[in-house]
Amino acid sequence: MILNAAGLIGLYLLWRYVWRLKLAWPWRVLLSAVPVLIVLQHRVVQYLFGGSIASPEISPQALWVLGACLGAVILFACFLLLRDVAGLLLFVVSRPKGRALWRSMPVAHSLGVLACVLAVIGVWQAVSVPQVKRMEITIPGLAKEFDGYKVVHLTDLHLSKLLQGPWAQQVVARTNALSPDLIVISGDLIDGTPEARKNDYPPLGDLHAKDGVYAVAGNHEYYAYFKRWMRVFNELGIHMLENEHVVLHKDGAQLVLAGVPDTISANFGQVAPDTTKALANAPAGVPVILLDHRPGNILRNAPKGVSLQLSGHTHGGHILGIDQVIRIANEGFVSGLYQVGTEGRQLYVGNGAGLWSGFPLRLGRPSEIAEITLRSDVQ
Repeated sequence: MILNAAGLIGLYLLWRYVWRLKLAWPWRVLLSAVPVLIVLQHRVVQYLFGGSIASPEISPQALWVLGACLGAVILFACFLLLRDVAGLLLFVVSRPKGRALWRSMPVAHSLGVLACVLAVIGVWQAVSVPQVKRMEITIPGLAKEFDGYKVVHLTDLHLSKLLQGPWAQQVVARTNALSPDLIVISGDLIDGTPEARKNDYPPLGDLHAKDGVYAVAGNHEYYAYFKRWMRVFNELGIHMLENEHVVLHKDGAQLVLAGVPDTISANFGQVAPDTTKALANAPAGVPVILLDHRPGNILRNAPKGVSLQLSGHTHGGHILGIDQVIRIANEGFVSGLYQVGTEGRQLYVGNGAGLWSGFPLRLGRPSEIAEITLRSDVQ
């Protein structure tokens, strides 16, 4: 989706800026190739250096530069669109002033510089080690024994050439320092093959919580050697939930943790998500926390008795403003806590600890390690 949108706004950049430059047409044609190549960089890199669109196997520094370039193109085109909308509104009041704003190249140049600066900042924020985000979530019917129960939610680690082993070590250290009762990961742990990530995934084996570490597959797990990755994760002590649940116990009380695989699984001949199966034989009347990578699935999961769904996938929308486009593609859910329906069902969408290396930008949507303290409404 991001790449398709980038292509459209890249064309807008050509139309509203490149072809308005006072240059001979051959130079404008040559200059037009730059944003086109930037938008198509994923295919170009894959062709020249191998790997895949999901996991370009080039140096982190190269990924920083390519990410900044792509971000600059997208932001510049968005700024030009906003300028043109402002010009249209001004045109209603004063036609000469509206036309002047549309045609002002100094304004366009300034917007281009601003886009480049913000793109560099965005890459820097994207590759930073995530901070801890603390919150309390009240779950209706949660036994009072679970009041204060601490769940650390990780999602979208996307270990890759961009986010490597040392970064993963710092994420694990910050997570363990919270002394959680439970650690859950709602998909997209890695990008690439087990061989390519052999120096990057081992730190995940150091994650530790009193009641264990559980995860589900996101869409990126299916892009390279799914079955092998599932074995790797289980060997690391990460219990992968595939249409199944576990019952957590505390002082005689119970809480159900369930998980389903990503909806893309069927495209790869793997087990499709089935929330009904995941909750089969779960104890009646016990609140359910469900791990489902895609937030929009809450609309079909909530009626099946899910109290709280933990998801990722959106990366928080990457950039404030652009996140509204990603919201549309995810049933209106993009970041944070949502109340779903009238029966106390809830959804929490994490911004992600990491993100896909093909679009490594964050502006106003910081990465996170979510520390969720559960609260009971039982007196």
